This record gives sequence, C-alpha cells and structure tokens, in this order.
Amino acid sequence: MKRTYIPLALLLTLLTACTNGWTRSEKELINSAAYSRMRVTKVDNTADSLLLRTSSTPLTHRDIHAPEFGRLVASMIETVCDPENSGVGIAAPQVGILRRVVVVQRMDKEGTPFEIYVNPEIISYGADVAMGSEGCLSVPNLRGEVRRATSIVLRWRDPVDFSAREEHIEGFTAVIFQHEIDHLDGIIYTDRATTLSQE
Repeated sequence: MKRTYIPLALLLTLLTACTNGWTRSEKELINSAAYSRMRVTKVDNTADSLLLRTSSTPLTHRDIHAPEFGRLVASMIETVCDPENSGVGIAAPQVGILRRVVVVQRMDKEGTPFEIYVNPEIISYGADVAMGSEGCLSVPNLRGEVRRATSIVLRWRDPVDFSAREEHIEGFTAVIFQHEIDHLDGIIYTDRATTLSQE
C-alpha cells in the first residue's frame, strides 16, 4: 500500500482552519443578541466571575472578517451606551466572549467617539502615575481608587484590515485602556484598588 504525505504547509493550514474561527457557543451568544444590548457578566455571579478571571484569546484576520465579529462589536457598543448602564469602555469578556477586543470611548478626540481595538496591548507605560476613581459595569455599586500610568503606548490590530497600529495615549483615555486591557487578562480593577467604597 502506497503512503500519501500531506505537505507540512498544507497540514498547518488545515490545522489552523480547524482551530481558528468562532466557536459554536460564541456564535450562539453573539447571534442571539446581534446588534442589540448584551447581558453584562458580573462578579457576583459565580459562572460570570470565573469567566471574568480567564485570559482571552487573540483574534485572527479570519475572525474579524466573519459576520460574528461585526455583530459582536455592534452589540458591545449598544451595551456600553445603554443609558441605564452606560460606561466609557467595555471588553468582550464583559459580554461573555473570551476574545481580545475592546471598545473604548476616546475622551481625547473630538466628539469622544467609541472605537474598536483588536488584540490591544500596552507596550510601554509612562513614568508618571496618578490615583483615580474607577467603576466597572461588571462590578455593580462599587468604586475604587486605582493607581494608573498617565500615559501609555498602545499597539493593536485595525478592525477593518487587521494592519498593525500603534499610538501614544495620555490622560483619562490611557486609564480606560489600562482598565479594559486588564479585563482581557482576567484582571478586575478591584485587584488593583487601594480603597473600595459603595456607590
């Protein structure tokens, strides 16, 4: 019997195709809430708390071109802009999706738009730090004082063409990015807070 060998490049492509993409449970959750507000995961719910403590998976070029990506980010924006529970940023784990994408309100730009950041990472922190009050959609009725860098250098992937981007960001917007990227690593602001108080 003659053996057939699959070229390594083809094998790697096939394996990647099998392991990348959105899972069935992710698709179900995203599609059930498509383009509308999603349920926010909360630390006072055991299953939610475990999810919020889990590191998120990076997105691929293929992932952002799947329909689920557009539906997810649209729903994240609807969720963070909900007048009953509004915020200045939201990370995918906060709506039950363990993927590395955040939506941040750019307080440093005209019109303070909400923008989408894929696979964001902070590659350097400024030397200056400051204490500031933080809250979180996933931690109801609580605020804390947290020490954060006042400036960062952010690297991320563009949500349209997946190109690499980099930017120096200062002020409150830099704080928002630090808070949201912490969520992608399973860290909640209360872990960093020096004091906590009820709202």
